[in-house]
Amino acid sequence: MKIAVVGTRGIPDIMGGIETHCQQLYPRIVERGARVVVFARKAYTPQKDPYEYKGVQVVPVYAPKISGIETIVHTFRCFLKVVAWKPDIVHLHAIGPSFVAPLFRLFGLKAVYTHHGQDYNRAKWGLLAKSILRLSEYVGTKFSNRVIVISDLLERWLQKKYHCNKTARINNGVTLLPTLSEDKRQQWLGKYGLVGKRYIFALGRFVKEKGFHDLIAAYKKMELKDVSLVIAGAEDFESEYVNKMKADAAEVGAILPGFIHGEELQVLFENASLFVIPSYHEGLPIVLLEALGYNRNVVASDIPANMEVPLPEECFYELGDVDELAKKMRHFMENPVKCDFRQIVKEHYDWDKIADQTMDLYKSLLK
Repeated sequence: MKIAVVGTRGIPDIMGGIETHCQQLYPRIVERGARVVVFARKAYTPQKDPYEYKGVQVVPVYAPKISGIETIVHTFRCFLKVVAWKPDIVHLHAIGPSFVAPLFRLFGLKAVYTHHGQDYNRAKWGLLAKSILRLSEYVGTKFSNRVIVISDLLERWLQKKYHCNKTARINNGVTLLPTLSEDKRQQWLGKYGLVGKRYIFALGRFVKEKGFHDLIAAYKKMELKDVSLVIAGAEDFESEYVNKMKADAAEVGAILPGFIHGEELQVLFENASLFVIPSYHEGLPIVLLEALGYNRNVVASDIPANMEVPLPEECFYELGDVDELAKKMRHFMENPVKCDFRQIVKEHYDWDKIADQTMDLYKSLLK
């Protein structure tokens, strides 16, 4: 079985939820007997010539790194390469690239697309871009052989809006890792002058819908002198919002380590007292699932995507309410709760189960 993947910036260790999803999923698909080629974006990949990652072939494809143009150009360039390779199945990720689903069908290929979230709700897009993304959602839903959804919210939306009866609910996942050594802990905490269990951690791309401006404002209101704020991540494109966010973070003394991964990210997760996800828009946030995998106390905005994760009610606050967010953060810092969220991860968000479900879907298309 030959699987072509389009819609991710690439793998491994590239910032983004879809990128994390693909990095975890496709090596497992290879282990289950398929051949997988990921058609990535050359501006983001660690090398510019084709390479292999855990059995997955990665082919970097050029596209200009310009917001609003990058996805369209990259998808069309990938289309030509995919058709030439003649896979059994093309797997499209996100609604943006799904507009080419009917073209793949015309060439006799099976098309699957994963709906990771309603991207037209992102703050960065103008009216024209939102309209194009809505059209892509319609085209991908109508012309793909199957549509994978990562949440009940998205499944209900597609059924109501497009009367779609070919969805498959397959979650995002988390990899549970053993605790790192004390030496590693001291190394990475020391790099930022952090004290274990005395900092609040957040993680994500620096865009408005992630809500980090609310987090910074709430941290300022907390007034807990011995508690640090760490926001890991970076921006894809410079913007007025990012510049202001960084200035506000510097004003309150927040630590911005940039995009991190591997042991450094693991240590910051393991030793945080509290993880906060103040997002205005998500699909099914992998960073929230990762926080559960590390048994961190969590405070999350009450958007539907976050609330699909089975957390206690006290973990949620009303979206955009900075005062309530500050109150919740202060409460958990002063009264940390011993958590056992790893069982939730094992039951609902295990990557091996997700790979089995995805492979079964592929096989059903080829019967």
